Amino acid sequence: MISVTVFREPDLTVPSVPIGADGTVALPLIGTLSAAGLTTADLTDEVARQLDDSGLKRPKVSINILEFGSHQVTVEGGVEKPGVYDFRPGSKLSSAIALASGPNRVAKLREVAIFRENAQGMSVALFDYSAVRDGSMIDPVIEPGDRVVVGISGLSQFWQDFLKALPAFAIFSNVNF
Repeated sequence: MISVTVFREPDLTVPSVPIGADGTVALPLIGTLSAAGLTTADLTDEVARQLDDSGLKRPKVSINILEFGSHQVTVEGGVEKPGVYDFRPGSKLSSAIALASGPNRVAKLREVAIFRENAQGMSVALFDYSAVRDGSMIDPVIEPGDRVVVGISGLSQFWQDFLKALPAFAIFSNVNF
């Protein structure tokens, strides 16, 4: 969550605006702007440049971070303690499963899916967690809002069929529900 102040332009000042999960922010006169990977100074310069391009003469812009988004992952299925967990940036799938106290006795480690929201909708990638643990498959980095589903022997037939229909391991594919 950020605040955007455009000095002497109250109609363009936004006291509180969220940065979306896709890294974009919507501002008056500018529209949608990508803020992903930018520092507050970089974003301030970009907003001022775009306001200048829109006809505002020498805009003075100030951007402040009001609130940091949390890094949370949902872990469910064949784990000891399913739930929503906070994680550090750069954490991997193995960390997410460890946060949930590891796989339980009925977990199907070859059927671990990560569901991820993106600009095109929902995408999913399938991982063989036993291969991740032995180092023969990548341990993917998780992102805020990811949903990790560890397969279980009692998983509904829909999910079992869905996971088997995915085209390949470790590649995020868009899905339509």
